[in-house]
Amino acid sequence: MQDNENNVIELDEVKEENVENVAEDDKKEDDGYEKYCMLCRRPESIAGKMIEMPNHINICSDCMQKSFDVMNSGQLDLSKLMNMPGVQVFNVSDLDNMIPKQQKVKQKKPKEKKEEPVLDIRKMPAPHKIKASLDEYVVGQEYAKKAISVAVYNHYKRVATDTMDEIEIEKSNMLMIGPTGCGKTYLVKTLARLLDVPLAITDATSLTEAGYIGDDIESVVSKLLAAADNDVEKAERGIIFIDEIDKIAKKKNTNQRDVSGESVQQGMLKLLEGSEVEAPVGANSKNAMAPLTTVNTKNILFICGGAFPDLEDIIKERLNKQASVGFQADLKDKYDKEKNILEKVTVEDLRKFGMIPEFIGRLPIIFTLQGLDEDKLVKILKEPKNAILKQYQKLLALDEVKLVFEDDALTAIAEKAMKKDTGARALRSIIEEFMLDIMYEIPKDDNIGQVTITRAYIDGTGGPLIMMRGQALLEQK
Repeated sequence: MQDNENNVIELDEVKEENVENVAEDDKKEDDGYEKYCMLCRRPESIAGKMIEMPNHINICSDCMQKSFDVMNSGQLDLSKLMNMPGVQVFNVSDLDNMIPKQQKVKQKKPKEKKEEPVLDIRKMPAPHKIKASLDEYVVGQEYAKKAISVAVYNHYKRVATDTMDEIEIEKSNMLMIGPTGCGKTYLVKTLARLLDVPLAITDATSLTEAGYIGDDIESVVSKLLAAADNDVEKAERGIIFIDEIDKIAKKKNTNQRDVSGESVQQGMLKLLEGSEVEAPVGANSKNAMAPLTTVNTKNILFICGGAFPDLEDIIKERLNKQASVGFQADLKDKYDKEKNILEKVTVEDLRKFGMIPEFIGRLPIIFTLQGLDEDKLVKILKEPKNAILKQYQKLLALDEVKLVFEDDALTAIAEKAMKKDTGARALRSIIEEFMLDIMYEIPKDDNIGQVTITRAYIDGTGGPLIMMRGQALLEQK
């Protein structure tokens, strides 16, 4: 009898240990994320306790009840469905590869009565510090760097002081206009490395009206959510950069529905202004089998950028009309040689380009980036922290070879880049072309100590100067 009692006690202890282990496993799985219903895609905090099914499938009680109601009402006869031609019955296990197992929604923290500010104002980088960091990587564009530094600093302050008093600070969305290759995207990418707030860089070319093939407008927010580790509260104080914004301009002389132009602009109005948006977690489209979560775009700063080709002609046409009337009229070709003609852009010019007035009105800060001349291209080659020349010098340094560029050679590269008319992007392709043979031949000979790129080599009238290790060491001494 005593042995039986001991066995019963031991079994009870084992059960208690198993219960504790299960509880610990549940705690490990509860990492701040919550389950969502596979049918209605509502998270557990909204739909209530989930009913767990095999193969990681969760269904809320409402959807389960609706399913039972349909079966009991007699509208769905499963026995007839089995015998219908063309109907295939599948197992629940077939859904295993269709359902994203790790797409979970992070739980929102319960709001406390005394809300502490999310950001500390005293720890925020001032505009001059943000600009100084940008100066290390971006050459020129002083006004653009100043404008974006102030906007980001004000965005920090706006988020930090959101609940301080009754005065509500409105956000200042920005529109960057500049020719291709002048550094719009690079400016924002550099900013992304310097900031602690989540920043998403997306493209407007793939956006279409809801219901058509392509990315939904809400996919812009879902990319920010991914950058914030699916943390809604963190994403709601982030920054979104929408590149190629000029590609959603209103199409001219078309009889078809403009699903990727004016419709996208109209769909983005509430997004820019601030509204509750249902964004898919871990997917670009709402049609994917992914959970939906609500994100408020009220505190999200939007920066839009585009090259706006042919906008210069619209500005010249407007200026020529103003200056070609009367006895003191200017010549029609007065503005043809104007380099910074984009600086004279107005809202009316953008409207004529194809941007609707409501969209432009939600981007109050409009500034332009200047085109690059030869001097700036030479500076881009050698001055930034990760300049192209420094990258090649590092590559050859790994082979213990010193790479030197003469000043005349840099000027020749800049002249060739100006002819291509693609901005700073042309520099890389030109240097890749001339460095190909050097990068191929140098590893063959271990005695090479230094390579000097001359203008004659760039112009095609000569070759690079190569020095052996002994000569290079003597010159260095």
